[in-house]
Amino acid sequence: MKSITVIARQIGIKESELELYGKYKAKISLSILSRIKKRPLGRYVVVTTMTPTKFGEGKTVTTIGLGSGLSRLGKKSVITLRQPSMGPVFGLKGGGAGGGRSKVEPSEDINLHFTGDMHAVGAANNLLCAFIDNHLARGNRLDIDPEAIMARRTLDVSDRALRRVKTMLGDDGTYRDTGFDITAASEVMAILALASGRRDLRKRIGRIIAAFTRDKRPVFAEDLKCAGAMAAILKDAVKPNLVQTSECVPCIMHAGPFANIAHGNNSVLADMIALRLGDYVITESGFGVDCGAEKLFDIKCRVRGLKPPDGAVLVCTTRALKTHGAGNMRKHIENIKAFGLNLVVAINRFPSDSKKDLDEIKKTAIRAGAEDAVISEARKKGSRGAVQLAKAVIRMCEKKSSFKFLYPLEAPIKQKIDIIAKKIYGAREVRYSGDAEKKITLYEGLGYGGLPVNMAKTHLSLSHDPKITGRPEGFTLPIRDVKIAAGAGFLYPLCGEIRTMPGLPAAPRGEKIDIDKNGKITGLS
Repeated sequence: MKSITVIARQIGIKESELELYGKYKAKISLSILSRIKKRPLGRYVVVTTMTPTKFGEGKTVTTIGLGSGLSRLGKKSVITLRQPSMGPVFGLKGGGAGGGRSKVEPSEDINLHFTGDMHAVGAANNLLCAFIDNHLARGNRLDIDPEAIMARRTLDVSDRALRRVKTMLGDDGTYRDTGFDITAASEVMAILALASGRRDLRKRIGRIIAAFTRDKRPVFAEDLKCAGAMAAILKDAVKPNLVQTSECVPCIMHAGPFANIAHGNNSVLADMIALRLGDYVITESGFGVDCGAEKLFDIKCRVRGLKPPDGAVLVCTTRALKTHGAGNMRKHIENIKAFGLNLVVAINRFPSDSKKDLDEIKKTAIRAGAEDAVISEARKKGSRGAVQLAKAVIRMCEKKSSFKFLYPLEAPIKQKIDIIAKKIYGAREVRYSGDAEKKITLYEGLGYGGLPVNMAKTHLSLSHDPKITGRPEGFTLPIRDVKIAAGAGFLYPLCGEIRTMPGLPAAPRGEKIDIDKNGKITGLS
């Protein structure tokens, strides 16, 4: 690794605009935005995937490799990624900083506490919850309905035992039912990722609907007089983090909302800075096109100051093809093209892949409408293994795209849900529970009908059911509830049995992690 000040200098960040966290990590001061605001915008490319298996298909490795490949070709590239949550790190998937010769460093720091942003998000969120319970215990002046409290406490590890808990309301022995969510699923994390600056962050926090009164009026964080303190906790977390790849390419890593629950993309601020500093900005969306990419297009790209992507890269593997079939890949290609974007398919090569299988994926992808399909060996060879992918992306970006949103914001809530369900997932119809129907009526009556929709559903299927593989068609999508993140600025329907607090698997990855006598961490990848 090089000193982070050297990495910053590569893309024109001044040392005075850095706040150092040791030798290899730094936060970028938001003051940089005013200095670079008149610079031309770079190319903006999103990396997504077909429906993944539970082990992931190497999307982060491909993103890092592509950025490094572009740098090898002489392009000034900047990679923007989400921060890993310790839930997956200690759970099934392991670390979220790439792997092999295509990693972001210092990976051990990144996968654990990094610069403390996750803890700041959790602390700000939990302060709101503490204020709510304190308000109830001290007379409940706002007439909050204890059965209509929206905010739940958070923790950055997977812990199924905390999905349902009771909290004491006062010294008289009365309790209320609540629970914990994982930090990456919280509205505070979504706000951190969507805020366009410190002032915007403060406004969004104030707009969080913490609860409803008994007569169905929203109670905001501002009403509870804790929004200012929450913003104060996040004063450093709002600044993007600068790190580097294993080949010393700059990477801005900031915010970490999950894509199956929240909107699944790194921060708007990271991309706003990167687009003024790099020729190419390579960002990654969580899970498949139906999850993170759709939310980048329809939610993140509506934030003022952020341009739409110039194209997309769809990661595929023979493993995912054997699980889901070629129809699944074709559907994801169709989904990207539904937004008016060109795309390249990146085939993340595994050692066991046969030439016949790889050639068949290439042919299928190009017939389905991809500009090109290229084998990537970034994990094994680093930038050398991603040069052909980088060349294909450059060619793609030279072609004109005509980006368009999937739905207009002014459409009714149900219409927006229906469009996503039918056009992106392949559903025949949507079925709403009684609770979901009541919530939609409530939100439209309160003036929130114009918010975009953030669908919360499994990432393991195009449908709501993780057991349904391939390209399902003609199914009914069940909406069991619709919640609101007014501060983040979206509604989130819950499809099927999606959970906001994961559990650990039978053999957690955390079992393999240790530290030796010299302080070196082992088993974390």
